[in-house]
Amino acid sequence: MKRLIRFLLLFSLSIAFTQAQQPGTTAAPKGVYQYQKPAYDGTGKVYMGREISQVMGHLGAAWLERPEREQEERTDLLLDALKLKPTDVVADIGAGTGYFTFRIASNVPNGKVLAVDIEPEMISDLNRTKKKTGLSNVEAVLGTITDPKLPANSVDLALLVDAYHEFSHPREMMTQIVRALKPGGRVVLVEYRAEDPNVPIKPHHKMSIAQATKEMKAVGLSLKSVYRKLPQQHVMVFERQ
Repeated sequence: MKRLIRFLLLFSLSIAFTQAQQPGTTAAPKGVYQYQKPAYDGTGKVYMGREISQVMGHLGAAWLERPEREQEERTDLLLDALKLKPTDVVADIGAGTGYFTFRIASNVPNGKVLAVDIEPEMISDLNRTKKKTGLSNVEAVLGTITDPKLPANSVDLALLVDAYHEFSHPREMMTQIVRALKPGGRVVLVEYRAEDPNVPIKPHHKMSIAQATKEMKAVGLSLKSVYRKLPQQHVMVFERQ
């Protein structure tokens, strides 16, 4: 866990402006965001009472693929908790290097994984791994800070692992993600527990169930269940209201 904190400290400041440099930004609805002096791990941009965190991008790729990740985060339990069907279309939002993308792909042999990221470097990594693994049901998608570039009514499950709290435009992104859901589709947020002071993650990189529920309600999603068996993270499952 010390390595996790060290990586966040090293990389978040160096690429805090990555999202702001991406194309495709649209104006936010008036009054949705407020601005203040940034906290040491925040951006100064506030959404529904929560200061949006700084980001960790492609320079932190090695941390995403660290060998001890499965043991630290029990990623195997997370995959089981998703309850995937073989035909599901899954959008891995903020896919990064594809840590979850390629593990999910083998669980949806008759479906597809849409690996969405806003950094071209991550898309290149995803495509290299796709070629290496030979998994034909993975598609890398270059999104923007306001739009994941997913077709409407195309996704059974949208998975966001430790990503949502970094969205610079959460209202716009989630609106587009909800638009991409099929009838009965789910959004799964995996976030470090803000309610637990013993989780050794910087405060702006955590989220509480109450805060996540409030923000998802704003885009028409309601909390259906919470999987509580991971060591440090919530697995929050949302569906359309």
